[in-house]
Amino acid sequence: MSKPSLPALDPAGLKVAIVHDWLHSLYGSERVVEQILACFPQAELFTLVDVMPKGARGLLEEVTVHTSFIQNLPFARRHFRHYLPLMPLAIEQFDLSRFDLVLSSSHAFAKGVLTTPHQLHLAYVHAPMRYAWEYQHQYLAEAGLDRGLRSWLLRWQLHRLRNWDFRTGAGPDRLIANSEFIRQRIRRIYRRDAAVIHPPVRLQDFAPAPRKGDHFIAISRFAPYKRTELICAAFAAMPDLKLKVIGEGAGRARVRPAPNVELLGTLPRAEVARLLAEARALVFAAEEDFGITLVEAQAAGTPVIAYGRGGALDSIRPAPLPDATGLFFTEQSEGAICQAVRRFLQEESRFTQDALLRNAARFSEESFRERYLALVAAALDRHQRRGSGSSSAR
Repeated sequence: MSKPSLPALDPAGLKVAIVHDWLHSLYGSERVVEQILACFPQAELFTLVDVMPKGARGLLEEVTVHTSFIQNLPFARRHFRHYLPLMPLAIEQFDLSRFDLVLSSSHAFAKGVLTTPHQLHLAYVHAPMRYAWEYQHQYLAEAGLDRGLRSWLLRWQLHRLRNWDFRTGAGPDRLIANSEFIRQRIRRIYRRDAAVIHPPVRLQDFAPAPRKGDHFIAISRFAPYKRTELICAAFAAMPDLKLKVIGEGAGRARVRPAPNVELLGTLPRAEVARLLAEARALVFAAEEDFGITLVEAQAAGTPVIAYGRGGALDSIRPAPLPDATGLFFTEQSEGAICQAVRRFLQEESRFTQDALLRNAARFSEESFRERYLALVAAALDRHQRRGSGSSSAR
């Protein structure tokens, strides 16, 4: 039997399934799903669990959503992550055989859906499972599970997840990474190359302020890998400078009070945008997969002082490059942050609003849709030519 050909890239003529790990909050990965839906509005959405509140779903409000059996398990709506060992099985139960095109958005399980050779599966990978690979020991320590019987049971489960994750990394026809950093992790873990399409950023929510204030800003959860406490400690050692910190988390209790460090907790998005635009610079100490906040700062006309690893390398033009939008420090330490801030004060005038806005524009929602549709069109063309008997490398 000959393989049926797929329609040309006419979004209305394709039967499209979008698969996402779970719907909890409208954050970075869900914004990607939003924009994929904008490209293919007739698509149906499949997800392990949907607990996102009504009225706060953006473009996801109107889409048909199919959930897995985990949705109906006891306490799943509040504690669905406790069912992590069941998620590989659950994602494999979705029957997608009636669809031409499968588009997954995966930071854990979505890329593992089962497809046939007649279908085209493109997987947008936000990151291979952090907690199952290189961050296993850190996550176990943070959870207080680095020793004892429960620790060994969890280590065995993570071992099985790694095996499943590696195996399913070979399933999609094409992998898409959200940054060069994730592309490198995909190559190391799955032994495959990936295209890079940076995630979409809602630039319209940010704009430069009429005038700058006298404060620096940090926007981050108080989680260990975010190193927010480290930023607070660095500014406590620079009492002549002001820092405003937006974010919550267990680590907030460990921050030593300092008169020049103001902890603001969680704020409405409009207030975050205002304080960000008025700040002299955003200070960012985490190694992130991409780091949408870094682009939001530039869209607000605010340069960035960031740890020079991870996704920050994609989104910031560091001094002394022309049209610089920020600078890097090379060590996650109090001293390195202090040195970087002092260096910024010497070079502050070189970071122009025009350069910041131009650089941020590269990460717009429109740019994401254009690049994503171009990649889908090229993949469909290759898939069709293979189906018609012509030779083409994946």
